[in-house]
Amino acid sequence: MVIKEAQFVGSSTRVAGKPGRALPEFALIGRSNVGKSSLINMLCGSRKLAMTSSTPGKTRLINRFLINGSWYLVDLPGYGYAKASHDTRNEIASVIKDYILNSEELAILFVLVDSRRPIGRIDIDFIAELGEHGIPFAIILTKCDKQGPNALSATMQENERLILQQWEEMPDVLCSSAADGRGRDEILDYIDKILKTI
Repeated sequence: MVIKEAQFVGSSTRVAGKPGRALPEFALIGRSNVGKSSLINMLCGSRKLAMTSSTPGKTRLINRFLINGSWYLVDLPGYGYAKASHDTRNEIASVIKDYILNSEELAILFVLVDSRRPIGRIDIDFIAELGEHGIPFAIILTKCDKQGPNALSATMQENERLILQQWEEMPDVLCSSAADGRGRDEILDYIDKILKTI
């Protein structure tokens, strides 16, 4: 797939506030500061489409980007930011839950996980919830340029061990790097295959 056009179309806190056009949605979620906005910019070939920040917890809204006029990339708030206030964490959790459970156009949820360390308990608990609700998802490892092939392979093996403690089979896992563009074609091809089944 080639992205010829990518346009920010708006933010909302609820599914009811989405743009009027109902199109397939491919959403990105993960822990705060895992690299969601950077990945969106990399996929779309733009440095400024999605605002990035070194401060965790900046994205608190559902941000939608119209791609090629035919589907949306959706940037969801990050979860697990310990320094946020209790009320803020509850507010973000409510936004995430409303989107995941009520978005009829959600084609798949990409759960982003930092490749530099094994998958955390908060991520494992999150994907367990997705399984309970039958939400289709795949895992995207971010920042895969930050370590060598052996270290990355070791992390992936540990992730598999941890995930298979709760799952009968592994979900799809893709590697990415916003720094060197790694995984861009694979992720876009993955999206394209899903679009062809809709």
